[in-house]
Amino acid sequence: MLQAEADRLAAQARTVFGDLRRLELEREIAQQRVHQAEVDLARVTTAQQQAARRLKAIEATRVAQTPGVAERLVELSKRGRGGYLQLLLASDDVRAFGRLSRGVAAVAELDRVRLETHRRTLAAEQAALAAANAERSAVAAAELAARQARASLDTAVAARGRLIDSLDRQRDLAAQYVSELLGAQAQIERTLATAEASSSTLALPIRPFRGDLPWPVAGSVVSRFGRASASRFGTVIVRNGIDVAAAEGTGARAVHEGKVAFAAPFAGFGVLVIVDHGAAAFTLYGHLSEALVTEGAVVKGGDVVGNVGVSPAGEAALYFEVRIDGRPVDPLQWLARRSR
Repeated sequence: MLQAEADRLAAQARTVFGDLRRLELEREIAQQRVHQAEVDLARVTTAQQQAARRLKAIEATRVAQTPGVAERLVELSKRGRGGYLQLLLASDDVRAFGRLSRGVAAVAELDRVRLETHRRTLAAEQAALAAANAERSAVAAAELAARQARASLDTAVAARGRLIDSLDRQRDLAAQYVSELLGAQAQIERTLATAEASSSTLALPIRPFRGDLPWPVAGSVVSRFGRASASRFGTVIVRNGIDVAAAEGTGARAVHEGKVAFAAPFAGFGVLVIVDHGAAAFTLYGHLSEALVTEGAVVKGGDVVGNVGVSPAGEAALYFEVRIDGRPVDPLQWLARRSR
């Protein structure tokens, strides 16, 4: 029953809950094997003890029989092949012959029974010895099976424990990541507030180009604007921009002319470039490996402002954000639809 469920889970797509259940099943199956191994060990141990007792009893019988049998064998050996005949001829009293013959026959039968009994005792001892040896081997095999079952159980318990620990660590890391990301976003707010204070009016404002701006890099969107899950545990954050997958080192281009308001490393966003497009409109380019412009420089649409680097998640991607009147807006509403 448990094995069937484990096999069914193994055939399904892997999930955290599925992994936990698989490991729990492995632990339960291993626990059953340990129980069965212990039952088997107890059974063969009892059988070994019984075989040992039988062997000891038979050995005691053999030891008790041996002196009498040995004496009769010595006596028969001395008399030779005609030993019983010599007993009959030992008396020349004809009247006593019949009585003597019956006595010799009784002695001969007694010797036969004694020797046959001893022979059976020896055979039984050999069989009991073989059985005891077999039971000892069975006990050794059962002990090995029990050790292996316990080791399998320990492995299953440890594997489940490691996964639980890993999930806890990932939850902690997810919480730390979200906290740091929120802190970085707050820092961006302060940086933009400073930039807005000195924002100038450019000749070609960006607002009329809503929905027609060229993409900063060609690629697919891997993280969207707005509320989104930050981890496999469902931690939710609010993203102020989008992540666009692109090969590391790809040039990130300004989507519109403007003036570089910021170009430097920024915690949580790699190297960050902020372009001021005038009238409190800004675009942000993050996760860059390096900036190719400097603060105060004037750029045209299409100019490379930096090279794509790696996001905190370990993927090569460009972070792109659009700010209008100090508020983040969905970049997909500003980029040209034909390039998505």
